[in-house]
Amino acid sequence: MRFKSSINPPVFFSSVFLIAAMVIVCAIWPEQSQHVFKTVQTWFERKAGWLYILGVAIFLIFIVFVMVSRFGDIKLGPDHAEPDYSYVSWIAMLFSAGMGIGLMFFGVAEPVMHYLAPPDATPESLQAAKDAMMITFFHWGLHAWAIYAVVALCLAYFSYRHKLPLLPRSALYPLIGDRIFGPIGHAVDTFAVLGTMFGVATSLGFGVLQVNSGLNYLVGLPVSAMVQVGLIVVITLIATASVFSGLDSGVKRLSELNLLLAFLLMMFVLLIGPTVSLLQAFVQNTGAYLSDLVGKTFNLYAYQQKNDWIGGWTLLYWAGGSLGHHLSAPLLRVFLVVVLSVNF
Repeated sequence: MRFKSSINPPVFFSSVFLIAAMVIVCAIWPEQSQHVFKTVQTWFERKAGWLYILGVAIFLIFIVFVMVSRFGDIKLGPDHAEPDYSYVSWIAMLFSAGMGIGLMFFGVAEPVMHYLAPPDATPESLQAAKDAMMITFFHWGLHAWAIYAVVALCLAYFSYRHKLPLLPRSALYPLIGDRIFGPIGHAVDTFAVLGTMFGVATSLGFGVLQVNSGLNYLVGLPVSAMVQVGLIVVITLIATASVFSGLDSGVKRLSELNLLLAFLLMMFVLLIGPTVSLLQAFVQNTGAYLSDLVGKTFNLYAYQQKNDWIGGWTLLYWAGGSLGHHLSAPLLRVFLVVVLSVNF
């Protein structure tokens, strides 16, 4: 009874219907669906990519403004409220759900791919190596967190300060008032569910491929579609159990374990070395990223027309990746850290 009462029928059934319809259509007509999606993606890259990049830049500027202004002193809860978790627990949950599987998958792969096929420099050159690291920092740096922060601020402020539902629709309350509880609000929440669901497909797909490859290397598990579907089912079930067990028992502990394993893996790589070279490169790459932050943010290659590169990297990360990282991300990262650790 409690499960039924927690379901919003218009949002739940609309989302289930649309997701099922999309899956069925793609399963029956895979080639035609791929062509349609590719056409839509190409149009978005060429005609609307600039708008998305500009929007992310505005998000970052807005978040920095909120942070340094008096608005940053507003509590996202009652005036006398105290934090429910320590800084370590919050950082663990934010890092795990925020970075998700993408960082573990692309942490090494992306710099290598940019080194082999850079957007500006000569492939496999010294400049390509520098650009590869700076681009990777750019994709996983402040901009991605600004997207998360804007959504989090909207949800937290209207939910904990104004006692509205912890749903995307609540952010529209200053604009449409109580109409958020009607069809407009249902449509907003349904769109959010669809965006999250299809974004999850990207990050979960990448993660399962890497888990399957790691298990194949370790124990000889075959690399096949059936094995990957089985891994998706297992990971989804465990992640669902983690969510249903509550924030304290499930997500918090899983995130802390994830952060601990990720830290141990990082320290292992750092200590194995070359330690000094890694530290030097980290400092230099951080400086290069910060020094060219504005230029990189607004570089749309308007005079060179590299829409395919922007669409395949920056837009893919900030559009699909930001929607796709969710509460199953800590579990996937735990799996991958264990696999990578044993690989070492």
